[in-house]
Amino acid sequence: MAVKKDHNGQTNSINQIRYGCALGALHSIVAIPGAMPITHCGPGCVDKQFMSIGFYNGFQGGGYAGGAVTPSVNATENEVVFGGSKKLEGLIKSTLKVMDADLYVVLNGCIGELVGDDIGSVVSKFQKQDIPIVFADTGGFKGNNFVGHELITQAIIDQYVDKFAKNKDNKEKGLINVWTELPYQNPMWRGDLKEIKRILEGAGFKVNILFGQGSEGVKEWLTIPNAQFNLVLSPWLGLKTAEHLKKKYNQPYLHIPVLPIGAKEVARFIREVVEFAAIDNNEAEEFIKKEEKEYYYYLEQFTDFYSEYWWGLPATYAVVSDSTYNLAINKFLVNQLGLIPKTQIITDNAPEKYREAIAKEYEKLAEDVSAKVEFVEDGYIVGKVLKEEDYGHKPPIILGSTWERDTAKDLNGYVVEVAFPTSYEVVINRTYVGYTGALTLLEKLFTVSISKSA
Repeated sequence: MAVKKDHNGQTNSINQIRYGCALGALHSIVAIPGAMPITHCGPGCVDKQFMSIGFYNGFQGGGYAGGAVTPSVNATENEVVFGGSKKLEGLIKSTLKVMDADLYVVLNGCIGELVGDDIGSVVSKFQKQDIPIVFADTGGFKGNNFVGHELITQAIIDQYVDKFAKNKDNKEKGLINVWTELPYQNPMWRGDLKEIKRILEGAGFKVNILFGQGSEGVKEWLTIPNAQFNLVLSPWLGLKTAEHLKKKYNQPYLHIPVLPIGAKEVARFIREVVEFAAIDNNEAEEFIKKEEKEYYYYLEQFTDFYSEYWWGLPATYAVVSDSTYNLAINKFLVNQLGLIPKTQIITDNAPEKYREAIAKEYEKLAEDVSAKVEFVEDGYIVGKVLKEEDYGHKPPIILGSTWERDTAKDLNGYVVEVAFPTSYEVVINRTYVGYTGALTLLEKLFTVSISKSA
């Protein structure tokens, strides 16, 4: 349970929280091959963020730098009273000796920020020695891990990339920096980023995917200034970073709010990126043709099942997730399957300034299909909204989190876990994005439906 203030300034609890705190964005560092977080926070902070975001959320694991590996000051009453700067300095020295990494990122937690520990001053001693280390103030009261993510990306860009990157003014035509899903928050992020990179490379681009197995790690970040442009592939996350890079390196950016799922959206996505980049479209069109041939081959076989069982399958649905997956899945279910959207619920506390634009995307899911969208963080309210909806004579399918399982049972419906927390799915490299991911999502949706699993 978390605490926040409502529009009237009153403090209220949030039931069944849907994200971590700003410090939870340490997983964004863990997601960069060769990077190591160092945390200046209380005992248990890192463990709690890992167990909620990295473990009981697809059981993703911690990798080389996450989980039990992440160095922490583990601040006690002594650091609260006398400050923890000295202890942090000692931890950094020890980490440099013991933990091999290409980049170290020091994160300030609630205790350090509240008592006024100047971690920037501590880190600067090491920066003056040309040690690849940066810092970010990510106290939990700054916001959730979406907010922390962009604090961290900006810190790496300003303190590491800007210092160590070479030939920053040289731009390489066809090279793209991609800013999209929040690593670990979405348990499918690894497979999704791999598919996004595969699609863009197939269309003729060179891609800085920046996070995950498909990234070249820290050295890839050093080529950020050389990209022709930045691609923000989400309704809002990444826009702040792209705006910063536009000012810093005079890089334009393309904002595509819809993460592409299925042939129709992928083709539209590729063509929009190719047009923006002003490159020859022959390679892209050949790639689309090849991929669609395979995609529709499988879909053709699937139609035998769909035409036979359509009478027993869900006709209506609701998505309860962060804004990126919510919009993407809605576009796919409406345009590819012809399902009927009910109220859609966005849970990532998207900044107020983006909400109107996000809501407008739901007014045009298809030529004659729209959906109402609500921005809700509290699990009790989510359940209330879902239960008050009219789904017709067939049970609905709810694409949400573990928290929606009981609600789906009350509705005699079905649940597919696609959002944090995903505690009844083991996710290794699954994707629900692109051509490959769309087929996987179809398999999951209808396996759940015919098995009567909820």
